[in-house]
Amino acid sequence: MLELKNLTVTVETGSESKNLLSGVSLQFPSSHLCAVVGPSGCGKSSLLKAIAGLIEPDDGEVHWRGRNLCDEEDLEPHEIGYVPQFSIAYERLDVWESVETSIRLRTSGQSSTQIEAHTQRILHEVGLDGISDRRVNVLSGGQKRRLALALEMVTSPSLLLADEVTSGLDPKSEEEIVQLLKNIATHEDRIVLSVTHSLRHVMDYDSILVLYEGYVAYHGSPEHLRHYFDVETHEEIFSRLTKKRPESWHQSWEKHARSFYDAMGLDGKKPPAALPVMKDSERTKNREETLYGLPVSEVDYLGNKESDEAESTRKLDLATSGNSHCPGGVAQFLTLLHRRFRLFFREKGQLGLQVAMILGFPVLVAIFAMDGIPAIRSLEMGLDVNIIDQLTDARSYAEEASRSGGLVSGIVMFQVILLTLMGANNAAREIAGERLIFEKEKLGGVRAASYVASKVAFLGMLVIVQSVWMGLFVKVICRFPGSIIDQLILLVLVNASVTALSLAISSMSRTPE
Repeated sequence: MLELKNLTVTVETGSESKNLLSGVSLQFPSSHLCAVVGPSGCGKSSLLKAIAGLIEPDDGEVHWRGRNLCDEEDLEPHEIGYVPQFSIAYERLDVWESVETSIRLRTSGQSSTQIEAHTQRILHEVGLDGISDRRVNVLSGGQKRRLALALEMVTSPSLLLADEVTSGLDPKSEEEIVQLLKNIATHEDRIVLSVTHSLRHVMDYDSILVLYEGYVAYHGSPEHLRHYFDVETHEEIFSRLTKKRPESWHQSWEKHARSFYDAMGLDGKKPPAALPVMKDSERTKNREETLYGLPVSEVDYLGNKESDEAESTRKLDLATSGNSHCPGGVAQFLTLLHRRFRLFFREKGQLGLQVAMILGFPVLVAIFAMDGIPAIRSLEMGLDVNIIDQLTDARSYAEEASRSGGLVSGIVMFQVILLTLMGANNAAREIAGERLIFEKEKLGGVRAASYVASKVAFLGMLVIVQSVWMGLFVKVICRFPGSIIDQLILLVLVNASVTALSLAISSMSRTPE
């Protein structure tokens, strides 16, 4: 069971403070699908983030299966799935690769065969098995939402938080996603909280939570939603909310909250074990019209008793999903590095730019140096002439040496400038461009150290290829004077330092731009 006690979240806006959530107290049983609705800015997303531990509440407690998450550690990565408001996945990967990579990053103890079976099962559950080879960037909106759910289902989380996964979808796709969420909730006694703006499918949810300016205005069964707000249609509820102050709606709901929770068996006692498990059709047929609670005939559906069939399904899922604990840092590092190289070779624009710079920049240096380098190599002072001629040659040698020294310095500086451009291009967008993906994967158990190490390894290889090729090309083609080892060390250090600086800037930037 999930229980919130007087949860309050405050944000500072200039000299004032605003409550995103105000004294929210809620209870959710197992095998439960709840729709979180309300006008924009009413605290829906903040509620999910507070439960997930993404934001720290200023007051109140979050209890999960008897644990106080505000005093103890947050939910374990395998316990929770968080689907953000916008679909987050790498556009250049296909559906199968996306799910398989998520499995490798978030679960351990599986062989390649088990990972393949696990991937196939997840894709079948969310209805994507028929398009598993399709790239993410060509998926429809509904398909991307299914993929987002699939990425979170790889650990079979007991708590799934979905932030507007139905927004912007056509009616048919929206209905399909709601039914998918309902199936997910009833499987393995999960709790699913789904933030939505749509009220088209409220009857498919087990409960409806209405938030208004951070306050709970209603949390009850969908059958009594219109009666509670005294409206003809569900679409009128949001405008009805404006007729009373948020505090008044909250006080009104508190008068009836206990009856709703008692009907679900959340009064500290388990629901009667003798009640039969009902099918959806029977449950709909036998609904009773009570005002602020659920009928007794539904208690078995919302309770904690698990059927033999559900228990068998659980064992099968555990056998195919492997160990729920995250793999070690080295395993995550190798998976992340493999994914980064796969993306690198699929991003045709970036790959073409890298090839153009690696091949083209050394040619520019060679063109710049071609006229002056032969003069440097032929520079000598005659010693077989008289003293007057030697003095004249010495003067000419000094002048030519001065000009040649300036040319050598100019060539070195030209290489440094070009490698600086390469270093900035290497890393300026490396982290900022995938920040949202990283933050979601970090919540799922991906170690920051493994992530950074994969970036350093990938960029380090780029730096070495770019710098060594630049130095060797100029040395061989132009027969550049001096020690090749010293030149390569200089070029590698310049490129590496600019790449590292750009990576640091990228890590602090909120957007790629």
